[in-house]
Amino acid sequence: MYTHNKNIITAGVPVAEAKRAIVFLHGRGSTAEDIISLNNHLKVDDAALFAPQATNNSWYPYSFISPVEQNQPALDSALTVIKDLVGEIISSGIPQDKIYFVGFSQGACLTLEYITRNAARYGGAVAFTGGLIGKEINMRNYKGDFQQTPILITTGDPDPHVPVRRVEVSEGIIKKMNAKISMKIYAGRVHTISQKEIELARQLIFDEV
Repeated sequence: MYTHNKNIITAGVPVAEAKRAIVFLHGRGSTAEDIISLNNHLKVDDAALFAPQATNNSWYPYSFISPVEQNQPALDSALTVIKDLVGEIISSGIPQDKIYFVGFSQGACLTLEYITRNAARYGGAVAFTGGLIGKEINMRNYKGDFQQTPILITTGDPDPHVPVRRVEVSEGIIKKMNAKISMKIYAGRVHTISQKEIELARQLIFDEV
């Protein structure tokens, strides 16, 4: 079973000059370079950009709705990579409430899992097609208060990898933890990120500043 080494791609504004930071989390089979290039479409121009690379291009081996133990130790390793990266960003002078997260598919699931296990005031988060991880959702993992952090979850209906029901349940849990959450379900949308979703993310998450 693989675990993840620290391998972070950076782009955007140098962290010492940036007003905010965005952590991008790629999907299964993809790369850090690929997901960080999403900012060419999001066009956030005042941020330091960070994208960790998963070992073998996958954060965990099985579906996100498999039993959690089947996705260990890779899942815990992935969460540690994000935690360490967030700590480094804060140490470099960008406060937690100016840190944003953007993930797609497996990266979206990881985004939601990380922030909900560590709920606090962040700049915002976008989960393009994802939900909380596990066959059963373990509420004991989720603690903290989002303090009205803006969070957007989008998905297609149906999606081949992410059941809409899990997206809806995830939204409900995160909302109860005091997030300013928005959910958008696109009928018949294929497993990708559409221009409409990018525009929605800009409007709801990144243009708030």
